[in-house]
Amino acid sequence: MRTDLFDFVLPEDRIALRPAAPRESARLLVVRPGAAPQFDDRTIRDLPQLLRPGDAVVVNDTKVIPAFLRGRRIGRGDREPAISANLIKRLDGARWRALVRPAKRLEAGDVVRFGGEGRVCFLDQLDATVEDKGEGGEITLAFAFHGAVLDQALAERGEVPLPPYIAGRRAADERDRDDYQTMFARQEGSVAAPTAGLHFTETIAQALAARDVAVHKLTLHVGAGTFLPVKADDTSGHRMQAEWGSVSAETAAALNAVRAAGGRIVAVGSTALRLLETAAAADGAIAAFSGETALFITPGYRFRAADMMLTNFHLPRSTLFMLVSAFCGLETMQHAYAHAIVGGYRFYSYGDACLLSQ
Repeated sequence: MRTDLFDFVLPEDRIALRPAAPRESARLLVVRPGAAPQFDDRTIRDLPQLLRPGDAVVVNDTKVIPAFLRGRRIGRGDREPAISANLIKRLDGARWRALVRPAKRLEAGDVVRFGGEGRVCFLDQLDATVEDKGEGGEITLAFAFHGAVLDQALAERGEVPLPPYIAGRRAADERDRDDYQTMFARQEGSVAAPTAGLHFTETIAQALAARDVAVHKLTLHVGAGTFLPVKADDTSGHRMQAEWGSVSAETAAALNAVRAAGGRIVAVGSTALRLLETAAAADGAIAAFSGETALFITPGYRFRAADMMLTNFHLPRSTLFMLVSAFCGLETMQHAYAHAIVGGYRFYSYGDACLLSQ
């Protein structure tokens, strides 16, 4: 499909710079597709009552790491230019793929020093060697530390990797360390939050339980590819970056039992939905899964594992808007987004949400 079909005008002031407080006060647009799509303006507090007893909510329990680093190149003359790095994929205990700026300042063999004042004595500085340099500012960094020690160093020096549409308008701060993490976050490995999950609180979880709606967890470590625009003129020319995910045998069996009993599976966010679809067979049965997925969902895709989806509002020409257009229909989502823009809904990672049905 032509990429420009997924374009729309989004006023800059619709991109939320902070989450709603409290989280469950965020707005929720209920989208019911059909010949004449229906839209219902609610809030996240209404979510439990919008679901049926016996339904199952599926959330992503990945945890965002402080993956944005500031440093300087050292060891090549007197000049030590400033370097920033966004870690995007862990390769092993000491090596990461990263996007750096300015990339032209680095060559293979260069050393970048991130921070010089450690909070514990044996982490006085964090050095990394540039192993190789790819296109578009992507490099491989080999850190001087390994494993848990490296993780601690990153936690001390790293900043929250806010999406560029937020980071370009304000710097990350201590509030973001909590705000940009879901209540389900347990498994470290993401460089971006599964943002639909940011709306959940203990109050919502308790209300779901009282409604007899189960919450099940899977893990998909979100990569920086979620921020990349589709530059190809046709969607067939775009390739998703692979992300690692896992669905346990226990979760798969529980979800299959929900379906067999007539309940609906509600995917919380594009990450949960893409992993469920990766793990599902042609008949919709979900199997245990552990590995990488690069599933790119566009209109025409036949969904097998999810009946409903809770997701934030996404940006024009993004793979995420393409995914929701596949779920509900492009024309329906164009009308829904027009309704949201006129109605003052807040977009993207810290914004409001919509509840979609097929």
